[in-house]
Amino acid sequence: MDYPISSVVQQPRICGREFICAISIKNSVVPVDSVADTPFHIMAKPTGAVCNLGCQYCFFLKKENLYPGSNFRMGDAVLESYIRQVIEACGEQSVTIAWQGGEPTLMGLDFFRKSIEYERKHLKSGVAIQNTIQTNGVLLDEEWLRFFHEHQFLVGLSLDGPRELHDAYRMDKTGRPVFDKVMRAVQVMHQHKVEFNILATVNAANADHSVEVYKFFRDEVGARFIQFIPIVERDNETGFVEGNTVTERSVGPEQYGRFLCAIFDEWIQKDVGRIFVNHFDAALASWAGAPSAICTTASTCGFAMVLEHNGDLYSCDHFVEPKHYLGNIMEQPLIELAASDKQHRFGLDKRDALPRCCRECVVLFACNGECPKNRFCETPDGATGLNYLCAGLKAFFTHIARPMKLMAELLKQRRAPAEVMQMLAVEDARLKAKLAKAGRNDPCPCGSGLKFKRCHG
Repeated sequence: MDYPISSVVQQPRICGREFICAISIKNSVVPVDSVADTPFHIMAKPTGAVCNLGCQYCFFLKKENLYPGSNFRMGDAVLESYIRQVIEACGEQSVTIAWQGGEPTLMGLDFFRKSIEYERKHLKSGVAIQNTIQTNGVLLDEEWLRFFHEHQFLVGLSLDGPRELHDAYRMDKTGRPVFDKVMRAVQVMHQHKVEFNILATVNAANADHSVEVYKFFRDEVGARFIQFIPIVERDNETGFVEGNTVTERSVGPEQYGRFLCAIFDEWIQKDVGRIFVNHFDAALASWAGAPSAICTTASTCGFAMVLEHNGDLYSCDHFVEPKHYLGNIMEQPLIELAASDKQHRFGLDKRDALPRCCRECVVLFACNGECPKNRFCETPDGATGLNYLCAGLKAFFTHIARPMKLMAELLKQRRAPAEVMQMLAVEDARLKAKLAKAGRNDPCPCGSGLKFKRCHG
C-alpha cells in the first residue's frame, strides 16, 4: 500500500473503502490492453453484511439479502484459501491481508489467530506482510489491542466526529449511541501503541461542521491519517447501485465541496507533512503527475475487489450485487477472477463511460469522474453519467489548485512540500500589509481588478 510522495505521504494508512491496491497480477491471462503486473487489492468480509451496529446510512446491511439462510461466518477452508491465494498472487512483493465488514470483530479473536497461523504457513521467507482491519471499535478491548499490537495490525476506525455528530446516524441495533465505546477503543489503542487511522463519513449531519470535525480528529483523537467518505445514499429498497435520488442523510454536492475546502484551508496552514488526509494526498499525486493515491480519483478502477464470507468475489465494495459477481475462489483461482475480461471491462468503464463535459473539464486530471457509483445525474446538455458530487468536487479542486502547484514544484525540486506553509504565510503577511496601506480608490492589492472600497466594502 506504499505510495511515497516525499514528506507529505509517509507510508499511507488506508483501511477503509478507498484502497491503494497491493497485489500484482502475475502468471495469469491478462486482457491485451491492460498493463502487465497491474496491482489489485482484496477486502475480505468474514461476516458478510452482518454488523452489531445499525448505522442509518450503511449501504451494506441490505447485502445480507444476497445470502438467505447463511450463518455469515467465514469457514476455515475459505479463510486458508484466501490467505494462500493472496500470498501466491503477490509473488515476491509485500502482502496485505485486509478485513472488513459488516463488522469483522464479530468473528472473535480465535478466527484472527487462525489467520495468522495460515499466514505463517504460506508466507515465503523474506516477504513482508501487513494485516489491516476496518472496525466500528465497539468490541475492542485490552485483549484485542494486545493482539493487534503483537501482530502489527493497522486498524481503521469508523468515527464521524464529536459525540453529537457521530451519534446522529451511528447507533447499535436498539438505537442507542455508541460514541463512548468508540472513544474507549481510541484510548486503548493509544495505550497499546496500535497504529490506526480514521474513516469518517461526510453526511447531512456533520457536513456543515467541517473544521470542528477535523480538529476533533487531530486534537482529541490524535489521528494522523484521516479518510473522508461522502455519503451518497441511493433511495431504494435493494441496496444496489440503482435509482437517481438520494436520501436526506446524504451530503449535498456543494456542501461536500465546502466541507473539503474548509478542512484544506486549516490543513494547508498548519498540518502539511503532519496530518494525512486521503483527498489531499490523492490531489497532490495528481498535480505531481503521479497515479492517484485512492481508487475514487484514479482514471480507471476495478483493482479493489471484495471477497464475501463464502468465497464469492465481487468487482467492488460498492458493487456487491449479482451483475458484478466474478466467481468463487474455491472454484476458480482468485488470480484468474481478478484478471478476467469482466473485471477488466468494469475497470475501464470508469474512464470510457465519462460524458463529454467531464472529458473536457479542467479538473479531470484530478477528479477522473470520481466513483462510478455516484454517476447518476445528467450533464447540462442532457447526457447521462454526471457524478452527483460534481459541483462540490470542481469547487474543491479549483480552490486547492495554487497550493497544489506550489507543493508539486517543491517535490520536483526534491524539497519538502511542508515548506508551502511558510511560503503562504509570507504571502499572506505581505498582502495584509498592502491592504493596510491601500486607499479607498486604489486598485485592490488582492488582484481582483476592483477598487479597494468596492472589493472590501
